[in-house]
Amino acid sequence: MAKLGVNIDHVATVRQARRTIEPDPVWAAALAELGGADGITLHLREDRRHIQERDLRIIRQTAQVKVNLEMAADPLVTTIALDVQPQQVTLVPEKREEVTTEGGLDVIANSARIKTCMEQLLNVGIEVSMFVDPDPRQIEASHIMGAKAVELHTGRYADAVTEQEQDKEFEALLSAGRYAIERGLVLHLGHGLTYRNVQRIARIPGVCELNIGHSIVARAIMVGFQQAVREMKTLIS
Repeated sequence: MAKLGVNIDHVATVRQARRTIEPDPVWAAALAELGGADGITLHLREDRRHIQERDLRIIRQTAQVKVNLEMAADPLVTTIALDVQPQQVTLVPEKREEVTTEGGLDVIANSARIKTCMEQLLNVGIEVSMFVDPDPRQIEASHIMGAKAVELHTGRYADAVTEQEQDKEFEALLSAGRYAIERGLVLHLGHGLTYRNVQRIARIPGVCELNIGHSIVARAIMVGFQQAVREMKTLIS
């Protein structure tokens, strides 16, 4: 059964819209745990548009489940990660002009920078996952570099308009997932998953973890955070 990592970035997005103290993503992390989350995911961006360093530090100290820090292979953020030491780091691409992460990390084109970052993280016992498109070349590069896991970008599947398009993208994820597992990588998936499209993804053989944020936060506005997490957990199990 796939584990659920709840991404709390968009709780911080609401807070930062008014530069105030609420809603507090630390509270959201606690409620996510009460709702059955297996992990808390948060992205400390270089521009600090939502999650702040304070959020990461408190959640790492208080969460009783795995903390998964999404980050670019940036030296300054790497220094913070080495100090805080989350259980897992997921390396992601990052552009200041994007609304949310667009596509997977190009491990091949950025191999030198990524390798330097990864070696520092691995040396202190932090597990490293690569957020990549369902592309065998990127999966292979991640494997060669020493990643423990890959998180396949499910955005194209989530954005597919027709049933035929969705089937095509699902098959790509299925094939890429099989390729990753054959190379001994732990399989994660995430991006754009919702209450309507997640069950098919949760049934992919060998999937270990799904990371879901926006859809849960959107549902939480209506039903409460703990209930929203509980409903998603039920769907994927």
